[in-house]
Amino acid sequence: MNKILAEIVRKMGECLNAYLPEISRSELEEDGTVYYMNGKNGTEFDWHVNDRLSNFMVFYDDDDKLGAVKASVYRDGGMLIYVYGDQGRSIRKEIKDFFLDVTEEEMLKLAVRLRTSADDKRIWDAAVQKIDTDTEPDKEAVEEFTSNMRYYEATRNRKELLAKTAYVSRKVYEEGWIVGYMCRDEALNENDSGWSFMAGNEEKEYVDDYNNIVLMRVGAVYQRDPAIYSHIDSPVGTRLVRVSADRFEPDEEGKEIYTEQRKM
Repeated sequence: MNKILAEIVRKMGECLNAYLPEISRSELEEDGTVYYMNGKNGTEFDWHVNDRLSNFMVFYDDDDKLGAVKASVYRDGGMLIYVYGDQGRSIRKEIKDFFLDVTEEEMLKLAVRLRTSADDKRIWDAAVQKIDTDTEPDKEAVEEFTSNMRYYEATRNRKELLAKTAYVSRKVYEEGWIVGYMCRDEALNENDSGWSFMAGNEEKEYVDDYNNIVLMRVGAVYQRDPAIYSHIDSPVGTRLVRVSADRFEPDEEGKEIYTEQRKM
């Protein structure tokens, strides 16, 4: 097994022993086997968009088969580990201060190995022992993997935008109105998306009162109103009005705004 994978397995085993001492290996799927969970997004997506490998998991061996330990391993070798008690229904421990003794180049080569040995062979969510990761990837494979970043730039940019803040009307935030009007101005700082989201039925006096405006992450607005997602990477200067339950169009004089209040 690849030495980095072996260290990941060892660390997850340590966490099992330390924070789930009451659980025997026989109570875990395949006696505590570590699985590489590439079936959701795939190795390349997680590397280029989430800056990590796909997650590693140990599962309880019962009807629900929920996670006992989850490890996210990042480009810089940092590990974020969650240990779950109550048969996977509650977090027992979060460990976020552990770093593997590896370089980012070594991590990149492991990502390439995992993609070529698992994803490319359509091996999904398999035990790490069943994935051939001992073969060193050649230079061409690493360069091809790295160059594929261009295919994920739009998705990565949207992910970064979702984490930034926006100005949001309290009608959207508190009263359950969907977004009827959205506009993007120059960002004020690196944490600002430049977006403002309004219900579309506010009076000017309402909007001018700062008490009626709140700061929210764009991602939180998206969770309330998924229809905004396809527009959030629109450029500065964008002005959109909602014209139906699921469609926005450029703001033009006289265009009627579709408004709707949903239950919170």
